[in-house]
Amino acid sequence: MSRIGNRPIFIPEGVEVKTSGNEFNVKGKLGQLSCTIPDTIEYKVEDGVITFKRPSDKPQDRANHGLSRALVNNLVVGVTNGFSKTLELEGTGYKWEQRGKKLVLTVGFSHPVEIDIPDGINLEITGMRCIVSGIDKHLVGFISAQIFRKKPVEPYKGKGIRYQGQYVRRKAGKSGA
Repeated sequence: MSRIGNRPIFIPEGVEVKTSGNEFNVKGKLGQLSCTIPDTIEYKVEDGVITFKRPSDKPQDRANHGLSRALVNNLVVGVTNGFSKTLELEGTGYKWEQRGKKLVLTVGFSHPVEIDIPDGINLEITGMRCIVSGIDKHLVGFISAQIFRKKPVEPYKGKGIRYQGQYVRRKAGKSGA
């Protein structure tokens, strides 16, 4: 029994959900998002609640059941509250700055690293902290991962880019004889 797929989604005030076939369009105070769920999953929208039902207990139907509910829930949460991820930069001489629609990283390479920031993503840079926010959970996670991949934290000195709260296991360096 899917614990995620069976949970209903409550539609908050100010959020408008339109469906056509297996296409969901959600409009709220922060913007508008849409997604397509698998054809086999049945859904019901009534009295401000969305529920999902699967046709059988086949493994693929069970997986699609939870996936469908999670996708639609991310749309509803995105247009009401939005999503954000916080990245931290650690290292002497390391810095980041936003130039127009690009994030420019100076992280120990011989050249600055540029990352294009798509529409719908906001960056808030304060010192050694960068908050990536937007209404699309997938896009926020993707851009955060792109930034993180440019200079992941190394285990000896702890220098690099990390997610807020990420634990980095430190290694001992070479011991001289």
